[in-house]
Amino acid sequence: MEAQRYLDKTVDKPITFFVKYTMEFLPVLELIDRLCIARVKHARTNGANQVELDWYEDKFRQLPQSPELDANIQAMTDIHHAIWDLEWQLKSGVEQMLSLQEIGRRAIAIRDFNNKRIAYKNSIASILGHPVRETKHDHLADGTVDTNL
Repeated sequence: MEAQRYLDKTVDKPITFFVKYTMEFLPVLELIDRLCIARVKHARTNGANQVELDWYEDKFRQLPQSPELDANIQAMTDIHHAIWDLEWQLKSGVEQMLSLQEIGRRAIAIRDFNNKRIAYKNSIASILGHPVRETKHDHLADGTVDTNL
C-alpha cells in the first residue's frame, strides 16, 4: 500500500501524510523540514540519501505550490546548511580542537538558527492553511520570521 494523503476537511488542504513504513502521521510542516534536511544531506554527502530525498520530494510535489512557499523552503534549507556548517566538528568527534568559547558561540548560533527555522515552519503552515504550529515553552522562538540570517 502506498503512503496516502489525508485531507483536513475544514480547509480542504493536505495537512498530514500517512507514512506506511513507520505507521506514523507526519504533519506537513515536519514533512517540509525533513525535505530541507534531506536536500542538505544530499548536497553534503554526494547524494548518499537519494532514496530518502526522492520520497520527500514526491510528497512535496503533492502540496499546493506557490512562490511564497518556495521562498520559505529555500530559507529553511539555507538555515539547515548554516547549522550543518556549525555542527560538523561537534558531530565528528573533533570538538577538542575547538575552544570552549568557540563551542559556546556555535551553540548560541545554532539556537538562533533553530529559532528562525521554527518561525519559517510556522509561516509555511500558515501558507498551506495547516492548523499545526510548532511552539516552544521557555524558548526564544516566537513564531515570527526574521529574515536576517
